[in-house]
Formats: sequence, structure tokens, C-alpha cells
Amino acid sequence: MTGRLRRAAAAAVLAIGVVTSVAACSLLGGASNVPVATDAPPKGTDGAVDFDGGFITVGSGAKKVDIWFDAMCPVCGAFEQANGATIAGAVDDGSITLRLHPLTFLDAASNGTGYSTRAAAALTCVAVTDRNGVLPFYQALFTHQPEENSDGLTDKELAKRASDAGAGNISSCLADSGPYQAWAQANTANSKKGPITVDGKKALDTIKGTPTVLVNGKQYPGGVSDKKAFAEFLADH
Repeated sequence: MTGRLRRAAAAAVLAIGVVTSVAACSLLGGASNVPVATDAPPKGTDGAVDFDGGFITVGSGAKKVDIWFDAMCPVCGAFEQANGATIAGAVDDGSITLRLHPLTFLDAASNGTGYSTRAAAALTCVAVTDRNGVLPFYQALFTHQPEENSDGLTDKELAKRASDAGAGNISSCLADSGPYQAWAQANTANSKKGPITVDGKKALDTIKGTPTVLVNGKQYPGGVSDKKAFAEFLADH
């Protein structure tokens, strides 16, 4: 199956309401040939990153939208392409606080380059230096998104996407991003172990696949490419 067909098939599965255990973006899988970060994950907060909470914050609205994602997950890309403008608009008009939870389980599908971990670290680099660059760079990660079982983007290419998105030069941060990589991998382990809490309340047992999207602690159950369904869910919760 070609990469394009694989993306379409994965999106079609979610479009009928199945939001967990999708083959392309399931957290249930092997981890062979995956680089493991050995640094100690950071704690506390820095810039837009809540290291203890496991997320990166965009905006300051009363309504909370949490997204668990992997930068190599094609279904995450489909969700962003369909609903990214709605989410960005809600951030811009002050309606929501977006909390991004970068995961790394598809490291196993990047030929040993650890792309998901490196992309998560790159987003963290942006978040600690320029909170206004977080959302543009997050969107850029899903523009011409690398396919599963490719090498993904190099660190140089990630840095260029960040600068092109207006987030400044993160090259030096990427070169020394071991703690951020360890944080993203720890988030992934914690998401599999659970429970998943939102603002101190249990929301889910575990994260079973990406994207997992919660609005004020309630999981969006609809298709990733159903713009109307997501907009209604966002408005109603």
C-alpha cells in the first residue's frame, strides 16, 4: 500500500468514529530500533511548557482543548488539516486554551532516526523560547508531513520549518535537546500507563491512539475529517 493510500485508509477508519487502536496510529506496537533518551526530563514550567503536566500551552481561553499527537501520525495530520483552522481561530479569539501533548510512539516507524522524539523536542524548543511560535510550528509539522517508515525530517529541516514559521533559530537548542527528548518519551510511557487526568480529574484510563482530543475533559468521538462535527463538539462542551 502506498503512503497516500495508507493515509486515506487510516483517516477513513477514524471517520466512522473509531478513535482508538487505529493501525497507523496505535500506541500498541513494537519499539525495535528506537533511540531512547537517557537525560533526566525537566520539571516545572519554562515558557509555554508545563513539564509536570506533560503539555505545551497555546492561548489563554477558559475552555481547555487537549490534543495528544505524534508528528509522524498520518491521522493526526488529517485532523490538523481538517480542523486546524477552527482550533487556531478559537485560540486567536480567546475562546480556548490549547494544550498540546507530544508523543513519540511512532519512533518505531522512522528507520531508527527517532523522528517523533526529535519533532517533539523541536516543538518544545520553540515553546521555551517563543510561545507565539508554537502554533505556527505545530501546524508546519503537518504541512508536507513525512510519511510513516521514512526517516522523517532532519534536525536541520526541523529548524528551518521553525524559522520559516517565525519561531526563530532553534538549531542550538536541538543540538542539546536530550532532556526535552526524554520528557516526550516519558509522556508517551505515562500515556500508556494512565490514568489520564485533566485539571486534576480523571478523563481517560489511557491514551490508546492519536489523535486523542478532549474538550473540557470530554473526548471528541467523531471523525477526524468531519469539520462540522468537531466544530459542534467544540461549541457544545
